[in-house]
Amino acid sequence: MKIETIKTLGELKKAGYQSKSIKDELRDNLIEKIKNKTTVFEGVHGYENTVIPELERAILSRHNINFLGLRGQAKTRLARLMLNLLDEYIPVVEGSEINDDPLQPISRFATELITEKGDDTPITWMHRSERFAEKLATPDVTVADIIGDVDPIKAANLKLSYADDRVIHYGMIPRANRCIFVINELPDLQARIQVALFNILQEGDIQIRGFKLRLPLDMQFIFTANPEDYTNRGSIVTPLKDRIGSQILTHYPTDIETAKTITQQEAKSDGRQKESIHVPELAKDLLEQIVFEARDSDFIDEKSGVSARLSITAFENLLSAAELRSLKSGDEKTTIRLSDFLGIIPAITGKVELVYEGEQEGAAQVAYNLIGEAVKSLFPEYFPKIEKLKKQEDESPYDNIVSWFFNNSDGFELLDDLRDKEYISLLDAVSPLDDLLGEHQPKLLKEESYFVKEFVLWALVEYKLLSKYRFTEGIQFKDPYGSFISGL
Repeated sequence: MKIETIKTLGELKKAGYQSKSIKDELRDNLIEKIKNKTTVFEGVHGYENTVIPELERAILSRHNINFLGLRGQAKTRLARLMLNLLDEYIPVVEGSEINDDPLQPISRFATELITEKGDDTPITWMHRSERFAEKLATPDVTVADIIGDVDPIKAANLKLSYADDRVIHYGMIPRANRCIFVINELPDLQARIQVALFNILQEGDIQIRGFKLRLPLDMQFIFTANPEDYTNRGSIVTPLKDRIGSQILTHYPTDIETAKTITQQEAKSDGRQKESIHVPELAKDLLEQIVFEARDSDFIDEKSGVSARLSITAFENLLSAAELRSLKSGDEKTTIRLSDFLGIIPAITGKVELVYEGEQEGAAQVAYNLIGEAVKSLFPEYFPKIEKLKKQEDESPYDNIVSWFFNNSDGFELLDDLRDKEYISLLDAVSPLDDLLGEHQPKLLKEESYFVKEFVLWALVEYKLLSKYRFTEGIQFKDPYGSFISGL
């Protein structure tokens, strides 16, 4: 017989059901999964040797937890994934507002019902998916919202005095008894509201309008917060910090491969985009490098952080830029071009906090510069490094490319709406690019080679060997000194 088919307290006792606290559930199921080598936090990458071991230690220690980190570091996702460590079903006294355990009731309602009906007390079963409650700390949150308050309407309807605890309307926390309860952005919670959590975390009782109820709530608290130097809006009061068992620091991905895995997992793309648009690996690397550059940029506030959502939305924009181009040109299939990266600028400008110098530069210009910086950073991984200073007689693998542009003083234009055939034909015309790729990237797939050719041109611009001009319909590449020599 499935345990969730049990309908009364008597049947539950006969089945030999043993009550267990939520923290013991989490601990026991974690131990079981570790022994079976089962992945607990599926879909979280880059935390295998840092955050997850700390989280596992906190769960084994039965601690309430505070995730401390910048935005977009999977804090809330980790909290939600802890649901997988709960038992599939738990019994609840039917009609209980606070999910009373039939074997260990704590509310007046459940206690009186069990006293009246005994083993015939009806019970229901609560699935683990229902055992998660979340509250974002906003300025309008009150003690009544999260703890409870006296309900005058209930008192009038039941003809009870305010001295009777049955007039209490429970808030979010008591109603989340035997659940995981998450408070996001804890420092934003007003200090007086934080103080209201003291007794719940430590002594297990709640105080409402003069009522001091001994309600040993069985809860797993998880808090999320940004570092104190990130915001001036508030802070965590010290006594509350003291009552939180483990504080775990989260972080951004430390390498491009991990960042790519996260982006590809989270990006939402239309099935038709996947079929019709080829994304070279270098394009994926470049997208992540742009985010890494943003985190190191002097124009962007590092205390605010650069969320992983930037690379996710930027990737979605990149696919859409290529899709829009192919729809307009009539190409059924296409490959990402470097010029398509200009389409991700709106995804960048909306997700970074600029310092004063960045505001002076302009958000769009900062985003455009990040693309160039990312190209410059990745270039030495694929081709010989370009030295800033070299003797004039020293040969460079890029001399032939620069000479080609010197000899074609009218420049070289790549329009945004070129059909793939025209785009390929134009890049093939710069024959020294084929020689460079043949020597340094001989195993490159042909469908990816044109992105790499454009990548080389952008890199030579960043290293001041070529110049690049953006105009309404596209981009023009030229020899940087040819115009002066020709007197133009």
